[in-house]
Amino acid sequence: MSDRLLPWLVPALITAAVLPASSQVTIPLTVTVSPDRAVLGDTLAIVVNASEQPTVEVAGTALPVFSIGPQQWRAFVATTPLQTPGRRSLMVRAGNEIRNMLLWVGDRSFPVQSIWLPPGKDSSGTDLEFDRVDAFKALVTSERLWQGAFRRPNSGPVTTPYGVRRYYNGVFAKDYFHCGLDFAGPKGSPVVAAQWGRVALVGRESQGFLVHGNTIGIDHGQGVLTIYLHLDQIRVQEGQMVEAGQVIGTVGNTGASTGPHLHWGLYVNGECVDPRSWLAQGWQ
Repeated sequence: MSDRLLPWLVPALITAAVLPASSQVTIPLTVTVSPDRAVLGDTLAIVVNASEQPTVEVAGTALPVFSIGPQQWRAFVATTPLQTPGRRSLMVRAGNEIRNMLLWVGDRSFPVQSIWLPPGKDSSGTDLEFDRVDAFKALVTSERLWQGAFRRPNSGPVTTPYGVRRYYNGVFAKDYFHCGLDFAGPKGSPVVAAQWGRVALVGRESQGFLVHGNTIGIDHGQGVLTIYLHLDQIRVQEGQMVEAGQVIGTVGNTGASTGPHLHWGLYVNGECVDPRSWLAQGWQ
């Protein structure tokens, strides 16, 4: 470095050093979206850098926004097989700055499956069951509890993927898709928490969970939830904090199930998304 630059450099360093700790540099509003080639079932992350907390709207609907670092925020967009592919408007506002963008969500084909439920397994469920599950899905708490990528909740092979459309006993379920992954673990094999979180739902077949069977729901924070269905044993209680990989129950055949397996679903802002991307990354 030339000596002629030093008189300019030293005062600049001194000036920077004496700035008040509370001062914050004003930065321009920037928005990034990932993945850049989303398809139905994907979770999209909207990351915003701004000098103040932004608002985020997709197709006119405001989304929950959470801080993930200094002058950085994130909102999630959840997509499902029942939504329409194509363009969606994105508007981000921070102070007097606005960014108007378009999101593109591509189409995706989902297989169709026929399921025949034997007598005693073909219940339409109870109001108590669906009310409690719906209340669980609506949770959006402020603290992020998960840390990194999610884990497989059972070591068995995946037998039914996300998004499958179904006929039940010969009748097509028009507004239904398979909300998660099915793991064909043997009865009694361990089911583990996919990530750190708080147990927010425990439901039992004996208490009216005739479709979901013995059920555990975990709140991972910021609108991210996982649910574990058709369990045999339940080894946690509501309100309990669990660690990633902690055994929370065992595989069973309770509820509307044709054989021992674990149904594992992942919800974002109340919508059931494909869990596979969450197994690959944790959306820190």
